[in-house]
Amino acid sequence: MADINPFPTVPDAPEHAAPSATPQAEPLVELIELFFFAYRDFVGDPDAILAPLGFGRAHHRVLHFVNRHPGMRVTDLLDILRITKQSLGRVLRELVDEGFVESRAGASDRRQRLLYPTAKGQALAREFVALQSQRIALALEECGPGAREAAQRFLVAMIDPEDRTQVERLTQRAAPPARVRPA
Repeated sequence: MADINPFPTVPDAPEHAAPSATPQAEPLVELIELFFFAYRDFVGDPDAILAPLGFGRAHHRVLHFVNRHPGMRVTDLLDILRITKQSLGRVLRELVDEGFVESRAGASDRRQRLLYPTAKGQALAREFVALQSQRIALALEECGPGAREAAQRFLVAMIDPEDRTQVERLTQRAAPPARVRPA
């Protein structure tokens, strides 16, 4: 009779797995779980606003980057999000159909598709940024002085080394978020 093991052994790490820079005595399971919970709550506020619209997190990400980089090419957005053209096509079509994003032909190359947020899209993106900024600001305040710089260094260090320069350039050259005008 064969042994039944409810906890099968995990095979050795595949050859393509990134080697650990510093060997850990124990996996950082607590931090991994905290990442899951922090991300859940970080995107939870926008999720609640998107759900009645029939939108999800992919819509949020697309709207965020289109708003931060008005006039960006569809191909650039595909590179940033690392999703398939098919996935982006569905999400983008819904955002365009609902009036959150405009897709225009490029001036020099009419085949090129350039993306712009509409006023409605800008308003929604600003709402998300305000909610998420508030959450981050409260967390940084709770962590004390120097927390913002430490958090920024940590997050950059989490990005694959070959992508860091591109990501830093992208985040630095983005259009400043539009100011919310007092009522």
